[in-house]
Amino acid sequence: MPDAEGVQTGKQYHEDVPQETRGFFLKGGGSYDWGLKNRLARVFRPDTGRTVMLAVDHGYFQGPTTGLERIDLNIVPLIAECDALFCTRGILRSVVPPDTVQPVVLRASGGPSILKELSDEHIAMAMDDAVRLNAAGVGIQVFVGGAFESRSIRNMTRLVDEGLRAGMPVMGVTAVGKEMARDAKYFRLACRMIAELGAQYVKTYYVPEGFESVTASCPVPIVMAGGKKIGELEALEMAYNAVQRGAAGVDMGRNIFQSEAPRAMLRAVRETVHNNLKPEDALDLYETLKRDGS
Repeated sequence: MPDAEGVQTGKQYHEDVPQETRGFFLKGGGSYDWGLKNRLARVFRPDTGRTVMLAVDHGYFQGPTTGLERIDLNIVPLIAECDALFCTRGILRSVVPPDTVQPVVLRASGGPSILKELSDEHIAMAMDDAVRLNAAGVGIQVFVGGAFESRSIRNMTRLVDEGLRAGMPVMGVTAVGKEMARDAKYFRLACRMIAELGAQYVKTYYVPEGFESVTASCPVPIVMAGGKKIGELEALEMAYNAVQRGAAGVDMGRNIFQSEAPRAMLRAVRETVHNNLKPEDALDLYETLKRDGS
């Protein structure tokens, strides 16, 4: 039975007490197999325990998104600046140079376009193809509260089972539909469900109120989704606040590749995430690199 209202208000997340992980630097990963740990250590930097992922998978349901019209021209020059690239296998095979050393996390779910019900997704690739492509992980959408909630959860658990057999981490992505509330209560529910059902890390949105309770109550790392394009300072503040409140990094797309200076923005985000650079200083760095044409 769900918690009674009186019990809910008395919950203790102990946001100020980090979860202890024995045998591995990444939250919740102490008991994983060697292959899983190795792949996770490619995505998350062992020295900081954080990651800056560059998300360019938007075309799998909305086609040539602004800034992603030409992956070869707009995104390939940025890959060296990120810790990991989140893309589809079609883009990886057709555009990404095979001498790329940055790890790749592959979008593994799909089906409907923006013209249909987005939660009506299926697993869209086989795990052995992710292994064949030397991926460092796979990502799948989970629609908690959506019209096809149970199916999307089943999709994820099947992928987790296959990933455990192959040593491949699974990133569960909290999908927020138009009718779903974007608040800490919802994200606590969605992130915890995804972690409890086996995903090794979770991608979710930042919320100003209560985000630390989301990260504290999730037993695996959380990476912050960048969301829609906002101003550079606002995006840097969001990234800074997310990691200060327990996120293990970011997976940003539009706030980087739709920026006027994508490479400068990516470097500023990287300094924010890995070196705790304050948002105002990160914006100064962005502006300096933008002027220099870096």
